[in-house]
Amino acid sequence: MCLLLLCVFLSCLPFYLSAQTDRQNEKPIIGVLAQDVYLPQPSQTAYIAASYVKFLESAGARVVPVMINQTLEDYKTLFNSINGILYPGGGVSIVSSGYERAAKIFYELAIEANKRGDYFPVWGTCLGFEQLMYLTSKNTILAYTNTSGAALPLNFTNAEDSRMFKGFPAQLMKDLASEPLTVNSHKWSLGMLTYNTNEELKKFYKVLSVNTDGNVEFVSTVEAYDYPIYGTQWHPEKNAFEWTRPSIPHSPSAVKTTFYMAEFFVNEARKNFHKFETEEGESKALIYNYNPVYTGTKSAFEQIYFF
Repeated sequence: MCLLLLCVFLSCLPFYLSAQTDRQNEKPIIGVLAQDVYLPQPSQTAYIAASYVKFLESAGARVVPVMINQTLEDYKTLFNSINGILYPGGGVSIVSSGYERAAKIFYELAIEANKRGDYFPVWGTCLGFEQLMYLTSKNTILAYTNTSGAALPLNFTNAEDSRMFKGFPAQLMKDLASEPLTVNSHKWSLGMLTYNTNEELKKFYKVLSVNTDGNVEFVSTVEAYDYPIYGTQWHPEKNAFEWTRPSIPHSPSAVKTTFYMAEFFVNEARKNFHKFETEEGESKALIYNYNPVYTGTKSAFEQIYFF
């Protein structure tokens, strides 16, 4: 009888291990990094554009603002409470700012965690993309490009075997390659020439797409080879949630791009099982404790959370 039970147990073991591996966090919480307000007010010293919050919420995540100028211990505690982090676009320094300091801490914590099997995804959009390039290369390597307010198709390179795009419908991939569905709002880019001659970047990131401003070919989408770290120089969140600039595409395929990108990253966060120590601590940390302000008449963002 004991031998029979042992055989049954061993036959079920692969299924059990597979079930454990395939577990998903059904309540992912993702941090969005805040940054300094250009002209601060007494109660408005940092901000997060609401479109990044909506972007993540649209795919089933909740959001926690990651405040700047916190202690290392505060950041470590928050890291162990959330399931991923997004570095948004903006206009602060990627070399010396509260944004840069927090991004560096979470980047290093994510690398350490992933090395020991604790899956923790990181995403950088526009400024966040540039921040990731700086953190990986440890150098200011960006080139000026004429890409402020430019909607472009993606020139795919290695997207067919990427993690990021493998779940996209074939038709949407065709549309992304042939229609101007990705809005660029930046003046600095990682040139392909720089990428090809920088060993740190080449061995860390796979380039999934490139673009050009007519003079400089630049990297527009990347994913790390060995870590769940992703970057887009373009703005996937704007297509569905921002309306203040005529360059932002709002076609059905453009909006689908927003949601497929969001779904991909949120699904990455579902592979992480960090959690807050208490439900009270979780509730106090969530973005729901703050109200977005309508700024569409005077800003590039329809709504902003101020802190």
